[in-house]
Amino acid sequence: MDKSIASFTLIWQNLDELKFAIGEKNFMKFLLIFFFAASLQLKGDIVKVRNREELKDAVLSAKPGTVILLASGVYEGDLYFENVRGKAGKPIVIGGEDPSNPPIIRGGGECLHFSKSEYLELRDLILEKATGNGLNIDDGGVYDRPAHHIVLKNLKVRDIGPKGNRDGIKLSGVDDFRIERCVIERWGDEGQGIDMVGCHKGIIYNCVLRYEDDKGFGIQAKGGSSQIIVRNCLFQHAGARAMQIGGSTGKQFFRPPLKEGEPHCEAKDITVEGCIFIGSLGAVAFATIDGATVQFNTFYRPKRWVIRILQESMDGFLPCRNGVFRNNLVVFRSDEWFEGGVNIGPNTEPKSFRFIDNWWFCLDSPSLKPNLPSPEIGGVYGVDPMLKDPERGNFDVKKESPARNVGAHSYRRRK
Repeated sequence: MDKSIASFTLIWQNLDELKFAIGEKNFMKFLLIFFFAASLQLKGDIVKVRNREELKDAVLSAKPGTVILLASGVYEGDLYFENVRGKAGKPIVIGGEDPSNPPIIRGGGECLHFSKSEYLELRDLILEKATGNGLNIDDGGVYDRPAHHIVLKNLKVRDIGPKGNRDGIKLSGVDDFRIERCVIERWGDEGQGIDMVGCHKGIIYNCVLRYEDDKGFGIQAKGGSSQIIVRNCLFQHAGARAMQIGGSTGKQFFRPPLKEGEPHCEAKDITVEGCIFIGSLGAVAFATIDGATVQFNTFYRPKRWVIRILQESMDGFLPCRNGVFRNNLVVFRSDEWFEGGVNIGPNTEPKSFRFIDNWWFCLDSPSLKPNLPSPEIGGVYGVDPMLKDPERGNFDVKKESPARNVGAHSYRRRK
């Protein structure tokens, strides 16, 4: 029997004696650590690394269930790996040994790049100062075999680029993914915090995207992306378009590949819910999409528009259509409000967009209303939602607020 498994077994067989020896309070703490360590052991080998070469060797030799723990410190970037593949129930995990002092992977064209990976989890890492992308995960150009079952957890990605189309996190041809509790700040001034090309069946939640109102985009889903949820995220001045649903992609990069004679769209079945948007020239952009829902979000002081409806791909593409904007709270100022808060580009179908039960309030001119492309059902205009302290980051509403059933605070209570 493996020595570590034998040790776990011996401890398990003598829990009563251990409880008596260390006391009940310390015993409960021990149990938490014990079961966490046991769960890692059951998944596979634990490999601890302390420098770049050890990390490369550990990843190259990893097998399903391997857990690679990086000691705190700085590791040089430009780390590229192919075919890192775990299995269902036995992912390969790469993370910081001490989450309170995460290791830093710094510099290079990209900090980390994984190609053709499956069942891979990255957690408790800082990626910074790459001249290209911070983290790149792709299918290696094999469009009928996407990278899949990818988990990104507790990552900090910062100071990427800073010039040009450089992304904090770049996903191309990735399915069945989760991005949770990540903080992405200061990506390329023409890039994205999180950029998805041809990605499907994913969720991004409890993440923070932070930059400047006019620098790049926050999150983008394009190139045939579908079935993606963005939930409970904070967009803090997260670029010129904080949330871009759709975009403009070269036809050769779509996943799955486009078929001649069939109608195309950049994205569909995208949901954005429970998020807080602060600033940005345009908070949400719908660009060449066929169906997306934006619901139960709070928008605070967008700098020009809360919504943009755009057509950025032509030649066989459907007009941008079928968006739903419902149960959102929008608080704005008249001197930061252009075109009635909604920008509509040519060759779109703005009347196909539905507006339902949103709450609109202009801070300095309450009678000012949005200029929507289709009649709203159940909208409220000019009534103070009574936010607690938005200038200090508290976007909840007071107990006596009449706007308790809209916005991000409402979504979180419902869940």
